[in-house]
Amino acid sequence: MNYQTYQPRPELEALINFYWTLEVPFDPNNPKQKIIPDGFVEMTFNFGNPIKRYISDSEFVLHPCAMVMGQRTKSYYIEPMGDVDTFAICFYPYGFANFVNAPLKSLVDKETPQENLFGLQPARELEQKMVQATTTQDRIAIIEAFLLKKLSNPSTIDQIVRTTIDVLLESKGSPAIRKILKDDLSKRRQLERKFAKQVGISPKQLGKVIRLQSALKMLLNTEDDKLTTIAYENEYFDQAHFIKDFKEFTGINPSEFLGNENMALSTLFYK
Repeated sequence: MNYQTYQPRPELEALINFYWTLEVPFDPNNPKQKIIPDGFVEMTFNFGNPIKRYISDSEFVLHPCAMVMGQRTKSYYIEPMGDVDTFAICFYPYGFANFVNAPLKSLVDKETPQENLFGLQPARELEQKMVQATTTQDRIAIIEAFLLKKLSNPSTIDQIVRTTIDVLLESKGSPAIRKILKDDLSKRRQLERKFAKQVGISPKQLGKVIRLQSALKMLLNTEDDKLTTIAYENEYFDQAHFIKDFKEFTGINPSEFLGNENMALSTLFYK
């Protein structure tokens, strides 16, 4: 697997976390890969063969070649039908809402064709330019020109949403929402509504995903693999709480994650 990341230009770095590319030669013996929620919205272009997303053990849908993957609340399996050649834009949780009118709640756990969000002609023209580009830097320039043209005023993202997300990211998802709101619980319903529109999921759901990401990185990148240590470092109540949340999102226990051939792709993203 050849996985690379690239940083956006300064005008977009407040909204885009990074760009990434992935190239994987086809091997019929490669197992299906499980994708885990990560708290980000991604806009992807597939230049390789079609990719299946399984909706049951045997049923699947094909990813659109140019799509937006909204917030994920559960993991799922994918399986390439040939060579993988993907370019993607990874938006911060509040980033993508600046470029579309659709509420992000409508994108949750779905692969939405870009034409549904940007219009048929603009989306097809963008996809054609991306396909014809010969280098990653050319593709970055194309997508940045497209996004800068569409960019609305970043102030359209409510400050309460931005502040909440910033605190969750900085604290690895651990603070309770009442702590973020400084016990002003009257704002909670308002925050929930704004999160549904501008992020897609609730503050609590996003916090759980961000905390899981932190625990995953620690599990994969530290010598101390004791689950109790990882649980307390990420402010879970105890090891049992950590295992429960981990299994909720991945379908397996933390001890089963390491070395699991179905998790090879997810592991790559967190190292």
